[in-house]
Amino acid sequence: MKKFVSILLTVAMALGLVACSSSSTGSSNGGSNSDKKYTVGICQLVQHEALDAATKGFKDELNKELGEGNVTFDEQNAQGDSATCSTIINGFVSNNVDLILANATPALQAAQAGTNEIPVLGTSVTEYGVALGIKDFDGLVGSNISGTSDLAPLDQQAAMLKELFPDKKKVGLVYCTAEANSQYQVDTVKKELEKLGYTCKLYGFSDSNDLSSVAKTAADESDVIYVPTDNTVASNANILDNICRPAKVPVIAGEEGICSKCGVATLSINYYDLGVATGKMAAKILTGESKVQDMKIEYAPKFTKKYNKDICKDLGVEVPDDYVAIEK
Repeated sequence: MKKFVSILLTVAMALGLVACSSSSTGSSNGGSNSDKKYTVGICQLVQHEALDAATKGFKDELNKELGEGNVTFDEQNAQGDSATCSTIINGFVSNNVDLILANATPALQAAQAGTNEIPVLGTSVTEYGVALGIKDFDGLVGSNISGTSDLAPLDQQAAMLKELFPDKKKVGLVYCTAEANSQYQVDTVKKELEKLGYTCKLYGFSDSNDLSSVAKTAADESDVIYVPTDNTVASNANILDNICRPAKVPVIAGEEGICSKCGVATLSINYYDLGVATGKMAAKILTGESKVQDMKIEYAPKFTKKYNKDICKDLGVEVPDDYVAIEK
C-alpha cells in the first residue's frame, strides 16, 4: 500500500509540473498561437523603391506581431509582367498558403481571379473599386480581399502644381495605359488642373519600350509634366529624367520614389508605414481576431510635401518652407 501511495504522489507531482510548464509558455501574442506556424505568399509586381518599402514594412510588422520565425514568407517578384503575377498566385493557391499579399494592382487583380478562399491583402493599390471592377465602391470588398491604399489626395497634388508653377499653361500627364489605377489618377488630376486654368493633355504609353518616345513628345509639348503612382514609370524613372531635365521641363510626381529620381516635388505617403498597416491587418486575420471579408480598405493617415533638392536646383525651382527635402 505504501508503494502504491508513493507511486500516486509521484504521478501527481509530474502532472503538476507539466501543467505549470504549459501555462508558462504562452505569450502576449495570444498564448498557444505563438507556437503556430504560418506561410504567407507575397506577389510583388516589380522591384522599385515604393513597393520594396511596402513589402519590408509588411514583413517586419507580421514578424513583430506573430513572433520571429513563426511566419514563412514565399516572396516572388513578377518583374513587371501581369501574366507572371497570375502564375505566382496560382502557385500560392496550389501550396495552400495561409494568406496572400498582393503588392500593386496587377498582383491584386491576379489574386482576385486566382482564388476566392485564401485571404488576400492588397497594398500599394490606389483605388480598389477601379482595380476590382466594383461600382459605387464603399470601402468594403466583402469577399476574401481587403488591404491598404496608397491614394494621395489628387486635388492637393493638382494644387501643389499650381502652387509651384502658377504661370505655366500646359500640363502633360504621362502614364502607363496598362495600369487601371494610373488611368484613374490622371483622369482625376486632369479635371482638377483644368479647374485651375491649365490646358492638359494625356500621354499614355503601353509599356516601358514606348516610354522614351512618349516622354519626349510630352516634354516638347508641355510646360510641366505630371506622373501618377505608376509602377512602370517608377521602374523607369531615369528615362523620364534624362528627357525632361535637359529640356528644363519640371515633373510633379505622385509618390516619393518617382520624385527622388525624376521629379521636383510630390505629395506622398510613406510606403513602409503602409506595409506596416497591412501587416497589422494580416496578423488579425491569421490569429482569427478578424475576418478579411469584414475589413474595410485602410488609407495612409499622413501625406507630406517633399521636394528633390538636386533637380529643383538644376531647374531653378524654389519651394515653400513647408516642403521637406527627400533624403538620399
